[in-house]
Amino acid sequence: MIQAIMPSQKMIEMFTLKLESDQPIETIAQKVSGECENHKFALLQTYVYHDIVEKKGFPINRKVFIYEICQAKTAALMLTSNPEFSIFMPCKIAMYEDAGKMVISTMNMEIMLNAVKSNPELYKEATTIFKTLKYLMTSLSKV
Repeated sequence: MIQAIMPSQKMIEMFTLKLESDQPIETIAQKVSGECENHKFALLQTYVYHDIVEKKGFPINRKVFIYEICQAKTAALMLTSNPEFSIFMPCKIAMYEDAGKMVISTMNMEIMLNAVKSNPELYKEATTIFKTLKYLMTSLSKV
């Protein structure tokens, strides 16, 4: 139903949060681990996606890094209360080159957070983690 009334580009904009940076992608990639630590996220996995797809025979003309990060307390609350949300976990940050800019993006969790408002503790923790994730992304985007 949403697709019938909303253009696909608007849907993408609604479900993503993006920041741009003038820094080279490699410079930002080197800061991810430290910024995760500074914002109390565990860096679980790093994917150098442009290398992964190239090794499979599908090279792309941009660099793409994907990071899976987590805060265990919030993850435990979410999985206890709403295990169906496990498909959205862990939190991901993507960085990619686009038209000469470096983009740092993640899923816009605001829509999903409304689904857990009935659990005040979880809602507070999840809202806080999303704010912290935005601060982390802002830190990465700065020189």
